[in-house]
Order: sequence, then C-alpha cells, then structure tokens
Amino acid sequence: MNTTTTNQSDCPEVKVPVPLFFTIGVLSLAENLLVVVAVIRNRNLHSPMYCFICSLAAFNTIASLTKTWENLMIMFANVGHLEKKGPSETNLDDVMDSLLCMSFVGSIFSFLAIAADRYITIFHALRYHNIMTMRRTKAILGVIWTTCGVSAILMVRFFDSKFIMICFVVFFVVSLAIICFLYVYMFMLARIHARNIAALPAAGGGGGKCRRQRQWGSGMRGALTLTILFGVFVVCWAPFFLHLIIIMVCPANPYCECYRSLFQLHVVLLMSHAFIDPAIYAFRSAELRHTFRKMLLCSDWKRCS
Repeated sequence: MNTTTTNQSDCPEVKVPVPLFFTIGVLSLAENLLVVVAVIRNRNLHSPMYCFICSLAAFNTIASLTKTWENLMIMFANVGHLEKKGPSETNLDDVMDSLLCMSFVGSIFSFLAIAADRYITIFHALRYHNIMTMRRTKAILGVIWTTCGVSAILMVRFFDSKFIMICFVVFFVVSLAIICFLYVYMFMLARIHARNIAALPAAGGGGGKCRRQRQWGSGMRGALTLTILFGVFVVCWAPFFLHLIIIMVCPANPYCECYRSLFQLHVVLLMSHAFIDPAIYAFRSAELRHTFRKMLLCSDWKRCS
C-alpha cells in the first residue's frame, strides 16, 4: 500500500534494515501458527473465546505472511531478480495490500466478538452456554471472514480515492470508540456485580456464593487479557493511521513531512502487533502454555496428555 510521499523537509527518512522486517515477520508467523494449531489440537480450547482468539491469530498470521513475502520481494528486487514496478509485481503488491487490510479489519471484528463473549461470560454466566453455542460461534466467524474479504478487496481496489482512505481512517476511529465504550461499560458493571456478589448471604455453606465468585473472577481475567491485547493493538496501529491522516490533511507541511519520515518505524510497530499477541496469550492462559509445552517438547501428543 503506497502511503509514502517524496520527503521535501529537512528530516531524513528513517530507514529500517530489510532483514529486521524479515525477522519480525518470520517470528510472528511462527508464533501465530503455533497458536492456531494449539487451539485446533487441544479439545479443552474448543470454546467460543478461544475460537475468536484463534481467528485473531489467523488474521495475524495473514499479516505476518504478507509482510514476510513483501520483504522477500524487496530483497530480490534489490539484487536485480525482480522489477520494482513490473506489472506482475504491481498485481502481487495489490494482493498483499488486500491481505493486510483483511488482517486489520479482521482484528477489529475479532476484538468486538471477544468483548461480546466476555460480557456474556461475566453478566450472563448461567445462560452463557445457551447463548454462545459453537454453532453460533461458527456463524459469527463466517460472517467476520466474509466481511473482511469483501472489504479488503474494495479498499485496495479503490484506495487511491481519498474517500476510501477517509472511510478506512473513520472505521479505525469509530471501532476504537465502540470497543473502548464496551470496556468502560463492562468494567463499571463488573464493579457493581462484584458488590452484589459480596453482599450475598453465605447460605448453604457459601458454596453458591463461592461458585459465582469463581465464575466472575474467570470472566474478569479474560476481560483483562482482552484489554491488554486491545491496548497493544492501538499502540501498534495508531501511528500508521496518524500517517494516513497526515497525508490527507497536510501533505506539504514540513512538520508533517518530518512525521512521515518515520513511516518505516510505523510499519515495524504494525508488524510487532502480530509478534506480541501470542506472548500475551501464553502469559495469560495456563491452558495455552501447557499446550505449547506439549507441542514443542513432547514427541508423543497422546502420551503427554
């Protein structure tokens, strides 16, 4: 996606070595593939939340694969094996841009789906398995992937239009606002819910109260994990979208051009999102850590189960 312009300011363009891009891409690709395979192989992870996390990891895998392949093309072009502006290279670049857009839109929708799942887990725990069935989860995932595929094709096909670029930025800002509202609302209700649980009489030995506290605590832990993931997403993607806004608002301003000179650093941050997420999954989920250990250290899956 061509979002760079000629730098006419006194700020030199910051260059990031291609091998660094390639290394981040390969590592994040391996990590996210590990998450996808772990969720598929471990039946204990076949729940709606982990299905949405698997979908998020799959979108991150697409982003990592796209950037890794793009950096391979750059390396081949630098040594003269590819034309930088050939017709086939241009078409392939459009395909990679479509996949990157698909990854971004899919990440947003995955965060929305996980937030809704955590809300139901916390505040409708007794009805959760009736509301979030695996059949509904698969239907939601089907809608997400179909919508992302169509929107990615449209975005790249008409990205030279300023209207599409504005829509892209507006979608990012509105999505952030909706998710932030959901989080604030969820945590405000969670405080009230915690007080109500604490005020319950300890009838029957307190078993019912303790069970509710455990369910609430588990749901809140998942919500906190989601908050960390979303915070990392914002930090990694926001500079890129600020870059797009600057291109539209002040394309010739020297101060804006100084910010645009950092574009390659923004791309490194963007790629780092897919690299950081799996570490958060592993840190926050004991079941995933156990699955990773079995996959990496044990040759016989059944014997290690």
